[in-house]
Amino acid sequence: MPISNLEHELIQKCCDGNRTAYRKFYEFYAGELLAIAFRYMKTKQEAEDVVQETFIKAFKNLASFNKQASLKTWLVRIAINTALNTLRKQHNSQLWNVDEFEDIELSVLPLDNYNYAELVSFIQQLPVGCRSVFNLYAIEGYSHKEIADLLSISQGTSKSQYHRAKILLQKMIVSEETRTKLKIL
Repeated sequence: MPISNLEHELIQKCCDGNRTAYRKFYEFYAGELLAIAFRYMKTKQEAEDVVQETFIKAFKNLASFNKQASLKTWLVRIAINTALNTLRKQHNSQLWNVDEFEDIELSVLPLDNYNYAELVSFIQQLPVGCRSVFNLYAIEGYSHKEIADLLSISQGTSKSQYHRAKILLQKMIVSEETRTKLKIL
């Protein structure tokens, strides 16, 4: 979807060096980008750093942005790539292979009992490989082939990381449910 007239005007002002436009641009997109970065990173500070880096990259390349594309999609892609690059640097891209795990049914989990922040907290507890693949596949909608290309891993590794993430999330949720029930008794 092409950008709106308001976005086009804001981009133009940013390209002209208008500091107020930079601030408006930042304020308009920062919250959503922070939510995305927070799903990939372990701490709020790390997520904020990713958002800052995202805006630095965006502002440097704003003049060359294709105005027929979606600005939000462009910024989200920069944020995801920035988060993944940060994780690669932190963990030297050590994604481990996982062979086989029991099948699970996420639909039987009481997900309605949790709000967004609690679910994100579970995701953040996943090992970096599982967390990255889970976010890219389940939330961002990337295919395993796209994830494999993005992370320089095989499709099989992507699938196994996703499967392991589901199992770990299931265990966290079941553990939390058990802990909560014991607390009530």
